Amino acid sequence: MRTSAFITCAVTGSGQSHTKSDKVPVTPAEIARACIEAAEAGAAIAHCHVRDPGTGAPSRDPALYREVVERVRESGTDVILNLTAGMGGDIVLGSPEAPLPLNVDGTDLVGATERLVHVEELRPEICTLDCGTMNFAEADYVMTNTPGTLRAMARRIRDAGVKPEIEVFDLGHLWLARTLVEEGLIDDPVLIQLCMGIPFGASNDPNSLMAMVNNIPAGWTYSMFSIGRMQLPYVAQAVLAGGNVRVGLEDNIWLEKGIKASNGDLVERAATILSAMNVTLQGPAEVREMLNLRRPA
Repeated sequence: MRTSAFITCAVTGSGQSHTKSDKVPVTPAEIARACIEAAEAGAAIAHCHVRDPGTGAPSRDPALYREVVERVRESGTDVILNLTAGMGGDIVLGSPEAPLPLNVDGTDLVGATERLVHVEELRPEICTLDCGTMNFAEADYVMTNTPGTLRAMARRIRDAGVKPEIEVFDLGHLWLARTLVEEGLIDDPVLIQLCMGIPFGASNDPNSLMAMVNNIPAGWTYSMFSIGRMQLPYVAQAVLAGGNVRVGLEDNIWLEKGIKASNGDLVERAATILSAMNVTLQGPAEVREMLNLRRPA
């Protein structure tokens, strides 16, 4: 069990949660305010996607990321920004009987360089690296991250001086993460996020979780989360399993039955759970030192 831990708040994500709760931030101004709110509630890290301000659909537009980053930094709020690099690896097949041509409405498949334009321009302290391909919940959607693409992305992230947070959805992803580290494409200290309970990756039961934890190399720093109603129970589960914590509206829109949450609400509840377990919250400065992060200018 950890006696001190940090909280990451994933403030918006790329799914359809904005159609289910008006508390999910959509515009750059709303996303930036959510990052600030999360930091004030105790989060050391804010994990950001961006959305089309008009429709709420997921976006890769570097200008939207720039606005979020500038608004947070101009506010003077001390929070570590973690920008997603997951967009651009989406394949949606046409149908089970006619997979080709691909469904153009959902497919967003681009090269490693294009997926990292915003990261190389803005140089956040952290960006994500989804470490594998996966049948991801929907019938014909595949989250696509080949070893070749990941090697190319890891190299560019390293050269930009950004710390990758390796997103691990199943044991094979952890194997690939170890391979990237062994090949010198990811530097120590290594940071990973265990993403539990997402169909059809690793389920969020304790046995599956500990199978993942028991395969994490010594010296790596890890966080974990689950989705929906299991998000808040996983706050306790995370530190009991030696990890750090992630909450936020990307993964869950409820504070409790019938009560929709804000990002600040979820961070405050996570902090309360940790305090009741005598776990000390780590702030941004402590996390920067632990992970050897390059602080932005």
